[in-house]
Amino acid sequence: MSAAPDHAPTMTEIALHERLMKYAPLLLIPVLVLLGFLAIQSTSSWLTLTVSGLAMGMMIFIMASGLTLVFGLMDVINFGHGAFVSVGAFVGVTILLALGGMTGAPSLALNLLAILVAVIGAMAATAAAGWAFERVIVRPVYGAHLKQILVTMGGLIIAEQLILVIWGPDEIFFSRPEALKGAVTFAGAALEKYRLVAVGVGLAVFLAIRWVLRSTKIGLIVRAGVQNGEMVQALGYRLRLVFVAVFVAGSALAGLGGVMWALYQEVITAHMGQEMMVLVFIVVIIGGLGSIEGCFIGALLVGLTQNYVAFLEPKLALVSNIGLLVLILLWRPQGMLPVVKAK
Repeated sequence: MSAAPDHAPTMTEIALHERLMKYAPLLLIPVLVLLGFLAIQSTSSWLTLTVSGLAMGMMIFIMASGLTLVFGLMDVINFGHGAFVSVGAFVGVTILLALGGMTGAPSLALNLLAILVAVIGAMAATAAAGWAFERVIVRPVYGAHLKQILVTMGGLIIAEQLILVIWGPDEIFFSRPEALKGAVTFAGAALEKYRLVAVGVGLAVFLAIRWVLRSTKIGLIVRAGVQNGEMVQALGYRLRLVFVAVFVAGSALAGLGGVMWALYQEVITAHMGQEMMVLVFIVVIIGGLGSIEGCFIGALLVGLTQNYVAFLEPKLALVSNIGLLVLILLWRPQGMLPVVKAK
């Protein structure tokens, strides 16, 4: 007696399966948060670690978002991206120290105004540095990945040495603005005020980038350029100018991330950008090259994983994100939400 033929999947079932696979990465954040709660078994500790992980993830996302767009649109591997993080941190902290009267006042409005001035200054400085970096270092090596790695790494080293010349070799310690010191208590957990602000700023940046990419003409050109640059140029758009604008915007975002990370650590060094690049590249790779949404999810995964693991098993904290990278790539070698380019 012959066996009954296997049930052939219908088009609806295939479409449903593809949709589930496409959006499966969106479930990783709540799953990780739930696993963290089950492992920590203390509501207050879990809540504190979760907010800390989200804040860390948001800051990493701000630094990584520009890099993933630059790679997706320009196909440029920019190891010098960390230079903009360092420059942004030093410029921002210099401005904050100069505005000591505002940062030391017990006024939230004055404190936020001082931070806003510092952020604007840092983003302006790193945007200008990004324009010069693209013009002098990156432009001659478009399309040559090995040369890009070498020259952008050289650019990072030069930037670090310039920081040492301008600001000196010593670490610079400083305090956060007065109104952002301390913590608030919620459900028995101590939540640092600055980390709550960082979560809000990171979410606002993500929503703003997503809105620009999906709801504006320049965003349409950028997304089309990521998928099929030749077609965009054939339609008469000057994609080279879009390249430069995206590079400058990505550098400015790195400067913003540098200021926020400096306020998070309350100390800055010339090498801080280079140290952050490990986490930034992990986020860009597991998110899917060129994907802002994937970069956002990847950054939150990295932040939450590092905080949970550091609490549960401190010795494994340094390798936790490498393990996360390996697991994600074994599951989805192309990254969680990769941008599919036209062939």
